Amino acid sequence: MTPLVRSVRSADTLTRDALAVLQPGFTGTTAPDWLLRRLGEGLVSVGLFGRNVADPAQLAALTGRLRAEREELIVAIDEEGGDVTRLEVRGGSSFPGNHALGAVDDTALTRAVARELGRRLADCGINLNWAPSADVNSNPGNPVIGVRSFGADPQLVARHTAAYVEGLQSAGVAACTKHFPGHGDTAVDSHHDLPRIAVDLPTLQERELVPFRAAVAAGTRAVMSAHILLPALDGEHPATLSPAALHGLLRAPATEGGLGFDGLIVTDGMEMQAISATYGIERGSVLALAAGADAICVGGGLADEDIVLRLRDALVRAVRDGELPEQRLADAAARVRALAGRTRSADVGEGVAPAPGIGLTAARRALRLTAAGPYAPLAEPAYVAAFTPLANIAVGDETPWGVAAELARLLPGTETATCTAEAAAAAGTAALVDGLLTAAAGRRVVAVVRDVHRHPWMAEALSTLLAARPDTAVVEMGVPQAPPQGALHLATHGAARVCAQAAAEALTDQRLSPDE
Repeated sequence: MTPLVRSVRSADTLTRDALAVLQPGFTGTTAPDWLLRRLGEGLVSVGLFGRNVADPAQLAALTGRLRAEREELIVAIDEEGGDVTRLEVRGGSSFPGNHALGAVDDTALTRAVARELGRRLADCGINLNWAPSADVNSNPGNPVIGVRSFGADPQLVARHTAAYVEGLQSAGVAACTKHFPGHGDTAVDSHHDLPRIAVDLPTLQERELVPFRAAVAAGTRAVMSAHILLPALDGEHPATLSPAALHGLLRAPATEGGLGFDGLIVTDGMEMQAISATYGIERGSVLALAAGADAICVGGGLADEDIVLRLRDALVRAVRDGELPEQRLADAAARVRALAGRTRSADVGEGVAPAPGIGLTAARRALRLTAAGPYAPLAEPAYVAAFTPLANIAVGDETPWGVAAELARLLPGTETATCTAEAAAAAGTAALVDGLLTAAAGRRVVAVVRDVHRHPWMAEALSTLLAARPDTAVVEMGVPQAPPQGALHLATHGAARVCAQAAAEALTDQRLSPDE
């Protein structure tokens, strides 16, 4: 009977290890029964998204219910602040994003913003944040990073990445620095396809890896891999599935050219097309674990019990078939459990003094104003023309952006219109602008754009509008790569709610709230 007992025990341990390495999501604002049941069976992590958040009290109750089932639990969220927010997905973030912080270039401010963000996460029972983005935004045409990056200079990105990690973790929330080894030099969004970065290893060492080295030195608890192909490193596998990237570069000691990272390696979402359309989620998860990843992030799009069972069974089967070493799975599960134990909810957020106005302070400091000549502040209701690009999946289309709502608080009666590429193509640029001017009915116009340098239709419409109404103010809420235009040009370096508030204040020479 002894062999049978060993076999059963081994099977149970294997299943628990397979569950332990998963970071799944779910739908709804309360914990479903299937999730609570799997926590009892060995699941150690849960990922939260905007769909799971109604308000701080609800979120705290949700995480409390999860921990009632398993005390040592990783509750993770994708809360970068700025354009990518889950805590404030329906109203816009109280914190500017990385690009605004990089524009200010005050590491003490970045540290303070991250600390306050961490305090709010901790108050809600969250102990792992899939942030910060340490990507060097070296490609201005990047469709997915942009204002999520601190900037295009590796040293600037490095010092602010380190400050962010320090600030977040000082509040008891583990940082997960992403997207290793760097998603900044891409023209493709890995949510849709597999990006390829054709740089040599010296460039990678001198540019992309500089912020990640700083994050490791700052003690980041976790690093998230990117679904990008770097032929100089691995000509076959994207970084998430590449032993050369994860084991050979991220884990390797500094004496061997690596980063010497010994914390948790988390994959980016495995349902993203760069992996799922090429390898399939089950196969991709097995390859990621074998390559050196410790935690499989899934649940942004696939968020039910079926995906958890599919991945659990795929990992168990891979071990039994000899495709995934049992010890590799055991080591990964041990790292996940270690982080869960290290960030127990009782120790999170204690003794962190609130700094409720720090986000607005940072947004005001990040604002850059360029005037073509004397410009009279708005004193009467204005007309806002929002030239709106298609939102990338990371940002999502639930979160409002623009300045109209904040401007209307200062100038009641302010109206807005949304202009899209489809509308410009259907009506023609001239007709689109004529329609805007007719609707404006003589009121001052404020044009709001987002990454105008990446969208020819937007640039054409803006130029046509400015030719007709040179007194138009322009607010750029993306990367201010294009030359400033308009009677007044404001660069907010992001589309967070506080960035809109800072812009509205500048347009009217008023304050929506007192200085903090």
